[in-house]
Amino acid sequence: MKKISILGCGWLGFPLAKALIKKGYLVNGSTTSVEKLAVLRHEGITPFLINISLPVVLENNNSDTFSDSMSAFLQESDTLIIDIPPKLRGDEAATIEKIFVKKIASLIPYIEKSTIKNVLFVSSTSVYGEQQLNVTELTIPKPDTESGKQLLEVEQILQKNINFKTTLVRFGGLIGQDRQPGKYLAGRENIENPDAVVNLIHQEDCIGIIIKIIETKNWNETFNAVSPFHPTREEYYTQKARELNLVLPKFDHSKPSSGKIIENDKIELLLKYTFTKPNL
Repeated sequence: MKKISILGCGWLGFPLAKALIKKGYLVNGSTTSVEKLAVLRHEGITPFLINISLPVVLENNNSDTFSDSMSAFLQESDTLIIDIPPKLRGDEAATIEKIFVKKIASLIPYIEKSTIKNVLFVSSTSVYGEQQLNVTELTIPKPDTESGKQLLEVEQILQKNINFKTTLVRFGGLIGQDRQPGKYLAGRENIENPDAVVNLIHQEDCIGIIIKIIETKNWNETFNAVSPFHPTREEYYTQKARELNLVLPKFDHSKPSSGKIIENDKIELLLKYTFTKPNL
């Protein structure tokens, strides 16, 4: 029975772990919360308390506790899923010191010494920036946010490492039962870019795509993971607010709209994946 380690059992990692267990995999899962250890264990996930937060990460890496935890977390697994969001918005220190990049880079020696053969890194379409075209995996990334810039740097660090194979999954905007898109813009006014299209993906399809990559052994690849459904922002968010009986958003049409369409052809053609929530 194969074992998979998931670094970050949060909004996506936790239900992903449960789905993998249903598929017959053994799963190690990490959390930064002591209280969540019991929750993971209750679902059949072998829990590990791992915190790689900087600036203490470098100090932690020199401690036997952190080293032992990481080694045990990766032990006997052949696949590591890294699902840790950068969380850099408004954090000047994190921006200057490239904290997210340092976090992931600090894990590399442990991965190299482990049984890990494959790494799946959960990234974002934010690495493409605000390019005005149809974006494919061949499009050169041009991130314009600090989060996008550090995600791209981490992608490159992982893919250049010859000790394991890395597949990147660049997800669009994440939605799910507890992330209702109708609430995002409800009641707001003078919203720009009404005619730009949405590039979203449902949590269920995030999980389905990751499992499909593992099952088909599509390593050393890059995938744009976005629903094939691309209505305009005005159409989509107005409809979602209406469905929830919320105040409808009001859009500003005084300026031309701009934006990109994320193409997902590779998901459908190479993975042969069929979206379960194509219309969001």
